[in-house]
Amino acid sequence: MGVPAFFRWLSRKYPSVLIECVEKRVTNEDGEEVSECASLPNPNGVEFDNLYLDMNGIIHPCTHPEDKPAPKNEDEMMVAIFEYIDRLFAIVRPRKVLYMAIDGVAPRAKMNQQRSRRFRASKEAAEKTAEIARVREELKAKGAILPPEKEKGEHFDSNCITPGTPFMERLSRCLHYYVHERMNNHPGWRNIKVILSDANVPGEGEHKIMDYIRRQRAQPNHDPNTQHVLCGADADLIMLGLATHEPNFTIIREEFLPNKERPCEVCSQFGHELSKCEGLNGGDSSEPPPIAKEVQFIFVRLSVLREYLERELEMPNLPFEYDFDRVIDDWVFMCFFVGNDFLPHLPSLEIRENAIDRLVTLYKKCVYKTGGYLTDSGDVNLKRVEMIMQDLGMVEDQIFKTRQSKEQMYKMREKQKRMQQKAPNFEQIHKGQFAPTPLGRGIQPAAIQNPRQEAARYRMIDQQRPDAALQSMLIPEGRGTKRKSDQMEQASAQEGGAKEEEEEEEEVQDEVRLWEDGFKDRYYESKFDVMATNVEFRYAVARQYVKGLCWVLQYYYQGCASWNWYFPYHYAPFASDFINIAGQSTKFEKGTKPFNPLEQLMGVFPAASKSHIPEPWGELMIDPRSTIIDFYPEDFKIDLNGKKFAWQGVALLPFVDEKRLFKALKPLHDKLTEAEKRRNSLGSDRLYVGPGNEGYKLLKGIYTNDIDNNDGTPVVIQGMQGTVRKAGDLVPTGGMLISPVFGLEPICDNSVVTVKFKDPEYAEDFIFPAKKLPDAKEAPRVLKPGGMGNDRHYKPMIGFTRDLPQASLSGAGHRMMNHYTHDRSRDSGQYKSYPPPNQYQHHQQNQYQQRSSYQGMQGTVRKAGDLVPTGGMLISPVFGLEPICDNSVVTVKFKDPEYAEDFIFPAKKLPDAKEAPRVLKPGGMGNDRHYKPMIGFTRDLPQASLSGAGHRMMNHYTHDRSRDSGQYKSYPPPNQYQHHQQNQYQQRSSYQ
Repeated sequence: MGVPAFFRWLSRKYPSVLIECVEKRVTNEDGEEVSECASLPNPNGVEFDNLYLDMNGIIHPCTHPEDKPAPKNEDEMMVAIFEYIDRLFAIVRPRKVLYMAIDGVAPRAKMNQQRSRRFRASKEAAEKTAEIARVREELKAKGAILPPEKEKGEHFDSNCITPGTPFMERLSRCLHYYVHERMNNHPGWRNIKVILSDANVPGEGEHKIMDYIRRQRAQPNHDPNTQHVLCGADADLIMLGLATHEPNFTIIREEFLPNKERPCEVCSQFGHELSKCEGLNGGDSSEPPPIAKEVQFIFVRLSVLREYLERELEMPNLPFEYDFDRVIDDWVFMCFFVGNDFLPHLPSLEIRENAIDRLVTLYKKCVYKTGGYLTDSGDVNLKRVEMIMQDLGMVEDQIFKTRQSKEQMYKMREKQKRMQQKAPNFEQIHKGQFAPTPLGRGIQPAAIQNPRQEAARYRMIDQQRPDAALQSMLIPEGRGTKRKSDQMEQASAQEGGAKEEEEEEEEVQDEVRLWEDGFKDRYYESKFDVMATNVEFRYAVARQYVKGLCWVLQYYYQGCASWNWYFPYHYAPFASDFINIAGQSTKFEKGTKPFNPLEQLMGVFPAASKSHIPEPWGELMIDPRSTIIDFYPEDFKIDLNGKKFAWQGVALLPFVDEKRLFKALKPLHDKLTEAEKRRNSLGSDRLYVGPGNEGYKLLKGIYTNDIDNNDGTPVVIQGMQGTVRKAGDLVPTGGMLISPVFGLEPICDNSVVTVKFKDPEYAEDFIFPAKKLPDAKEAPRVLKPGGMGNDRHYKPMIGFTRDLPQASLSGAGHRMMNHYTHDRSRDSGQYKSYPPPNQYQHHQQNQYQQRSSYQGMQGTVRKAGDLVPTGGMLISPVFGLEPICDNSVVTVKFKDPEYAEDFIFPAKKLPDAKEAPRVLKPGGMGNDRHYKPMIGFTRDLPQASLSGAGHRMMNHYTHDRSRDSGQYKSYPPPNQYQHHQQNQYQQRSSYQ
């Protein structure tokens, strides 16, 4: 779901939700590190049952990665996808089901967003190509060394990752091969069931997975304690997982690493952007590129998120019965206001401004007067929603003013930061009148002429172009200098001011100005092109938005309510416009059908991607005489809508009229080839089972007994229920499957059975209950009970179980943890709930104190909580330092001796104290050459001697021209012959 920054907000607010995945690896015969066999026990401490893969979240980073070189061809892309799945499988190790779901044809509500993304991607790719060509030409003109230019055919169009394209058809065939290869040859795959839902099966990948879970858990033989793991990086997976009300639901995703370094598009080197490229000779080309850190995976434990929400959404003394499952559903519904893939977010709600917290606060206040919850198994009570929206509408203007105030403060801080970072141009100073000159040696510095003019020239020189700065230094001295200098200063000031003004006004002027009075009138005039007096239009937009909220909630809880419905505007209404919405109908047209794959391509693709569409259909995108040519604009406006970056703006594309589209395509259906007609058809899920599964004989009997029922044969396999039919791409038992990927071995002697699979069907008006199943057991509690305070005996649960091995931190480690959790006081910060694990705590007596005296130091000691056992190990809290092994240090808590409250500490020297050795030269010794100064703490330190030149240098730098009168006179040069020397004896000698 399109909620930028939602995961970051969630991980900061509820930190215990996330844990790192434990991934074990072994060394194979070739010395390479590979994942441990998936048939072994899971090192994460829990055995997962089902693993669901939202495949589009895997396909995109494998085909066009952002932080490493892209694959050279489609074969390398397929291998990268296989390796990615292998790694996930080795981490999760599912024991029952692996479900791989690729995005199929989406509902119209989602197609509008897909259309916007693909038009943007095409436009950005064209702009990037033009920018790369411009930079290359500039570097060629400068004589820079450049790598050979890529051929036009090498560019990978990410828009091809859309249902109906040849790429997606090949991907389906490759995954078909991949499943057969793993199930025939890998022990961890032999006993599980694999379901592949490719791009020809309609529906978004994550929603196909949710539909499978909903339909299976509604069956009487479903295990309510099934361990689910869903892989994907979209924020909507969190809401979808909560909506299932399954007690054991976990999400696995890549660890988010901001500011990843990316290679330059021209020279493929790291460390600079495209605009600052200097070619291969711009840096040390022999230096290898930085090694990209292997991506790490993390678990998002929704059971822990439920614990957090249970505490946060606690509402005592409600006028109706408290039902936590209903509260969770209301929380999910409120998250839709912040943003999703089907509706624009409300102008007053931004996730970065704690919009969800604001809605939760309003909800907890309003629920006492609403008389009940907002939702019920996907159905919305609009009367209660209106009450919350009206409360939000009352503070909308203040939200906008606060937002503007913070934005102005941010700009001011950034401007001050730029001013502070601006270093003086010392190179130019050395060329002017203020250049430093050596003192002495008969050099007389020149007098400064017109210092104010010279200072002004330095102030303006950084704001000038290099050629202008050079001209200013060539102005002749003498008559006319002041006038020319004044003109130069004025021109430079104007140029510099214009530059600063241009930087500050890079953003497009916001004509709506939400922070000023009258913002609603300006908003609807600017965004909807309606008069300010047309108030009824605002309410009509709000009603459509409300209907969209009802559609989204049903989509999440019951499945797609309508394949045809979509929100017909680019912008959302204000919260204060939700007036009289209680009468809005929440019913949708029944019996709607999804688009066919090629029809969807015509609805979401720009003309630049027509190569993925059958040629007769693609001509409709570029032919000026086409009746639907207006669906494919070559250029379009992106409205920033108060945002800073183009990707945050609104792409103002025309909505596709499906009736006009179908009418234009109807006469061209006969021109499709057989392969294109096959790509344009809707398909079914495929189920793969190997000999190790208990359903193998049942499914194999469908082929041996030649059972071909059009309605499908009902089956129940390990609690999974559905109907199956013969598959057209079955590989016979003992048969061979040729690899569609070049370089991979064919599969010989196949033993895997493939069938078409369909989830259980229910009546059209059936309601899937949004509640926890009766026999479901709660997951183990992770959060520290609220009443325990700072009880040191509490042992936190770091992973999925308390039996995982734990390590201890030293005192320095705990101080570092407190520092990086923004907590200077351990007793008041977030880290206070996690005391260091201590194997001695259960033996410790709080009141036990032992008096001892070691080497004259007296005090009281107690057992320390961060003791490192003798012979134990201490991990370094500083990155790069080695751990301490075989420890021999004992740590205790220490307290100084205590005295009576009225005790007076005497301020005098103790009786047996000895004076330190005297250092200063006694006053009566004068220039006695026999005096030996004490340089350090003792007179026994080794000393060195200075030559005569050394002594002269010492006198020079102590500003003493006369040795007998300077500061250095009391420190005669050390001389090994001093004790033999007579004051009256002088000897003249000559030494080279």
